[in-house]
This record gives sequence, structure tokens and C-alpha cells, in this order.
Amino acid sequence: MTDAADDLAAAFDRLRFERHPHGVLQITLDTPGKLNATDASMHAQLARVFRAIDDDESVRAVVVTGAGTAFSAGGDLDWIAEQVGDYARTMQVMREAGDIVRTMIDCDTPIVSAINGVAVGAGLAVALMADVSIMNADARLTDGHIRLGVAGGDHAVAIWPLLCGMAKAKYYLLTADFVDGREAERIGLVTRAVPADEVLPTALEIATRLATGPRDAIRLTKRALNHWLRQSLPAFEASLAYEMLNFLGPDAAEGLSALQERRAPEFG
Repeated sequence: MTDAADDLAAAFDRLRFERHPHGVLQITLDTPGKLNATDASMHAQLARVFRAIDDDESVRAVVVTGAGTAFSAGGDLDWIAEQVGDYARTMQVMREAGDIVRTMIDCDTPIVSAINGVAVGAGLAVALMADVSIMNADARLTDGHIRLGVAGGDHAVAIWPLLCGMAKAKYYLLTADFVDGREAERIGLVTRAVPADEVLPTALEIATRLATGPRDAIRLTKRALNHWLRQSLPAFEASLAYEMLNFLGPDAAEGLSALQERRAPEFG
């Protein structure tokens, strides 16, 4: 790694960084033994890393993936348990969740996600807020907020209607059904679905094309396109506030207990 990559690794110890030729930076979400589930440390670092990357002139394109067989298996249940019913912690999580979405929108450096396995929660936000998303055709993703008993606030209101249309967005966000890679590509939720062993190579190939293209033209095209997302920020902010309000109520406590006990929830 270069000195710049060493600096990133020191500042973001829950993420792994690897430099590729032409200014392509690979970021790997890595929570050993937990399928890269998002805990407090990773969540806080995801809220800051894209601002740091956008300030790094040596980075011309980014690939984000997960270690092992998963992209990210959602929020760590122990971390979620600390948030349920806790106002101060909920406010902190709200700030960080908002920053993940806003910093990805404002990062002019192109971002490609390599969705190698299951993607849920904050990890899913990173996967789908990327400019180009390459997904394992056999992997599955879900916005599982409803399953937990909270409103979908991580990212989905901002971008799902733009990606797959309001009808599909409402269905999947209100039911929390899983979507596999093939269906996700068919409805426009991800850019491409490819066999598992082609996910990362395809993402790196696309990132290299972006990194070796006209830098300012690519960055400014992304900036202009992301004005569509900026227009959705009021709705996103509302959804995020609703989600955090739900974390202070009884349904989130029941949803968490049901997940921990591996049973169906009994919401009020």
C-alpha cells in the first residue's frame, strides 16, 4: 500500500484498503465471524470514509465489496440492542446514517459496488448508493427495516424509487422481501448481475475504465446526475427521522427480540 492508503487504514480500522493501478482504491467491509454486519465502529467509519476519499487526489475510482461470502449481513444485533429505547444513541446513529447517504452523494469520485453476497442494512445503503452496482446473480438483498419494526430510513426512500420505480420500491420496502441478483438487475435496482466469481473482476474493470477516463468530465457528470438524489433529500431526511422515532417505540423492541430468538414477531 502507499502512504496514502496507510493513512486511510489507520483512520478506518474496520475497513480494508487495497490500491490497484490507475488510482483505483478497493475498500472491503470486514467484520470477521459476523458476515460483515455493521456495528458501531463500522457505522461511524462508513459515515466518514467517502468524504476522506473525495479529498484524496490519488484516488480516481473506488470499488466497495465485502470480505468472504457476504457484502454485509445488516446491523449487528448487539449494537441495535444498545440503540433501542436510547435517545442519545439513536440521535448519534441518525447523524451517521444521514452522513453515509449524503457523503456518497457529494463524493465526486465514482464508486462501484461489488455485491459479492447478502446485502442488508447500512451495508445495503453503501451497495446501492454506489454509482455502478455489480451483484452476484445468486446473492440476495433486502431492506429489512420493516422486519425489525422500524421505517425504512437508511437510504431506500432516497434512491429506490429512482432505481426501480415507485411500485417495486413500495412492494419491497413495505414487505422486506428478499431480491436476488437476477431480479434486482431486471427491475433496475442494480446495474448488472453476474456469476459470483465475476463480481469483483467486473467491478474492478469498470472502475479502471472510469479511473482512466476524463477525470473532470466523469466527476462533473456524476455531480450533475446526483442532483436527482439531492432533490430526494427532504424525503430521505423524513424517513430517517421516522426510523429513529420507531427505535424509541415498542415495535423495535419486539422486532429485535424476535430476531434474537429466531421467531416471528408479534407487533402491536
